[in-house]
Amino acid sequence: MVVFILIPIFTAKIFPNLNTKRIVITGGPGTGKSSIINDLMQRGFTCLEEISRDIILEAQKQGIEQLFLTNPLLFSERLLDGRKQQYTDALNETANPVFFDRGVPDIVAYMDFKGENYPKHFTDACKDCVYDYVFILKPWQAIYTSDNERYENFNEAMQIHEHLLNTYQKYDYKLLDVPFDSVENRTDYILKTLNIH
Repeated sequence: MVVFILIPIFTAKIFPNLNTKRIVITGGPGTGKSSIINDLMQRGFTCLEEISRDIILEAQKQGIEQLFLTNPLLFSERLLDGRKQQYTDALNETANPVFFDRGVPDIVAYMDFKGENYPKHFTDACKDCVYDYVFILKPWQAIYTSDNERYENFNEAMQIHEHLLNTYQKYDYKLLDVPFDSVENRTDYILKTLNIH
């Protein structure tokens, strides 16, 4: 008689935590996304922060003032790698939910805003990295400011907002609009919508 011994070899990477809700907070520049993410972190939630500023600052160290303006495809490739890694990290996260400051489709929306072409693996990544909820923040002129990493003016922020709407809807997301309010009240609104108390 032959006895087969089954050895469990499965890892969390093969069987990710399917119960973890992946929630994107998106919007044009200067809409208050990062403030909400910071508030969520202070409340003890797991958040994956925006990484585009890190890429910009690293390029500036190399003498490239605005990598997205100089070489939008290279900038977006680096951003895509980082956002895909964030998504993979979230799959293995035991915390529930996980919040993202922007998602993979944001990259395509920004490239469309600039009128740039991009390889097929950009759109493939949008299909592969699926989020459970997407909250979007409209441009808010009262809080909008530009800085060394945020070069867009308010009119451009409005255009980016439209591209974000179109891109996420293209991938069948139902966008949840976050009303203008204080950071605390906006965070409360998101948590209430998710039925998290």
